[in-house]
Amino acid sequence: MALDLGELAAPAHTALVIQECQRGIVGDLSALPELAAAAQGGVLGNVSKLAEAARSAGVAVIHCTAQRRPDGLGANLNARLFQYMAKSKNSLHPGSPAAEIVPEIRVAESDLVLPRLHGLSPFQGTELDSILRNCGVRTVVGVGVSVNVAITNLTFDAVNAAYQVVIPRDAVAGFPAEYVEAVFENTLRAVATLVTAAELLAVWGG
Repeated sequence: MALDLGELAAPAHTALVIQECQRGIVGDLSALPELAAAAQGGVLGNVSKLAEAARSAGVAVIHCTAQRRPDGLGANLNARLFQYMAKSKNSLHPGSPAAEIVPEIRVAESDLVLPRLHGLSPFQGTELDSILRNCGVRTVVGVGVSVNVAITNLTFDAVNAAYQVVIPRDAVAGFPAEYVEAVFENTLRAVATLVTAAELLAVWGG
């Protein structure tokens, strides 16, 4: 039986995981203009609203970011995406403007920021799983980008680690639009609870 959203996303056991909402990915320095265009406006605005409501409700807010050292040490080159990003003039070097969270989304002192140098998923080789468990989290709300790769990867990794996953469809982005809809319909809806940002805001009092 499906859980009530109020129970599923109750603040005491829920975390908002914001995936790769960085200037070099979805912002003004993006190396992926189609993805940035899909995220601009509504999606980033909804992520921002959810983050503010989450903090007010006592939901943990975690920003998961991708980075690459200038010398490439520790970074993957075993996929075309990694090779493409490595050649970008706005590479996600630690401390660089491209690696920053987009200005549309505030980073509060209470938030956690978890960068990674490796892989496609915020769970792979990072402290995310341990931090979630230390915070008593049982439900992960995944927002950000991209439905093409990281959001889908995050969802499977979280489900495999025994978390419930909630995805607000209007707070994630990918491209092209018809592909994103196909992934929602044929993949993500089978393993995650799909909602809207407004439904979550109602639960969190936003």
